[in-house]
Amino acid sequence: MTAETILTNARLVLPDAVIHGTLIIRDGRIAEIAAGRSHAATARDLDGDHLIPGVVDVHTDNLERQVQPRQNARWPSRSAMIAHDAQCAAAGVTTVFDALCLGDLGFDQGRGQTFLDGVADLDALAGTGALRADHYLHLRCELPAPDMMPAVDPVADHPLVRMVSLMDHSPGVGQYRDLVRYVAMRIRQTQMTQAEVQDRIAFLLDQRERIRSPQRAWLLDRIRHRALPLASHDDDTPDDVRANLADGITISEFPVTMDAAQAARDAGVEVIAGAPNIVRGGSHSGNVAAADLVRAGAADAFASDYVPASMVEAAWRTVQDTGISLPRAVAMITDRPARMAHMPDRGRLEAGLRADLVQLRDVQGIPVVRRVWREGTRVA
Repeated sequence: MTAETILTNARLVLPDAVIHGTLIIRDGRIAEIAAGRSHAATARDLDGDHLIPGVVDVHTDNLERQVQPRQNARWPSRSAMIAHDAQCAAAGVTTVFDALCLGDLGFDQGRGQTFLDGVADLDALAGTGALRADHYLHLRCELPAPDMMPAVDPVADHPLVRMVSLMDHSPGVGQYRDLVRYVAMRIRQTQMTQAEVQDRIAFLLDQRERIRSPQRAWLLDRIRHRALPLASHDDDTPDDVRANLADGITISEFPVTMDAAQAARDAGVEVIAGAPNIVRGGSHSGNVAAADLVRAGAADAFASDYVPASMVEAAWRTVQDTGISLPRAVAMITDRPARMAHMPDRGRLEAGLRADLVQLRDVQGIPVVRRVWREGTRVA
């Protein structure tokens, strides 16, 4: 017998329009979409709420925050993974790319263990029914870190790896191009003296000069056979964008300047902006505002970065702040990231696609998640 669910009296956010209508799920897929209300006895009334596709988040660091909720408190990794997954599902995120860092520049020693534990936990939990969202791995590769290569090599062929980003968090570069701000941040985070931080900066810049280029070449060669989506991280200048594109890197994650984002747009490189940047009204690092990127037509998709709940709110706020249509804003958290990730089976309300769905109620301009379905099964 075919399993069928009828959701009616909903504002369906389709790729090009919002209609009042009904959506029918059969065997985990969207079977039919129709205008108007269903009068079937089994239809579930969604009370006029919006129904959007499940959110696709191609970059979230949220697991790291569950593993280490306080600076000196490390949580058991499997419990942290389950809590992270529950937060994502409750935020309407049905496809999660756990963006885990490979390579340490001396300030984040615990991240390597978080990566190893995260891979082991996803392997162990796969098929158990414990996870509500669909999880994949996004390898964030720190190019100037000496331990990047030995960290990447054993997992480069892991089937859950679906995206790779090339990062450089050296002082004076990208996100940390403002050295005065960088020094103040490191003193605050580490209790090091200013002289100690300056010594560390000199060491890191020397290390970058020696190993960044050969490690970048090694990484691109190591993963080339997978044909994975490749992203650069924190692009600073148009030259960064052009050099990356020459190496087959067609996604720019969180460009830190308008010039870099516009260069990406003009070159056909897709741009991911931070959803928290939209919700907060600007960058927490003093970089370009994501809303300005949207207004300039230089942002294609959002990622949650460090707050899963920011995704749906970013879509709603983008409509309010920039005037783009709701279907276009919703596509920035669903269809566009799904296409970037080479996942054409999700991200749109369309017959034949996965029934990953989110019911949202607008409460004083904030979208509140009421129900979430993954492949037709309610998960939140």
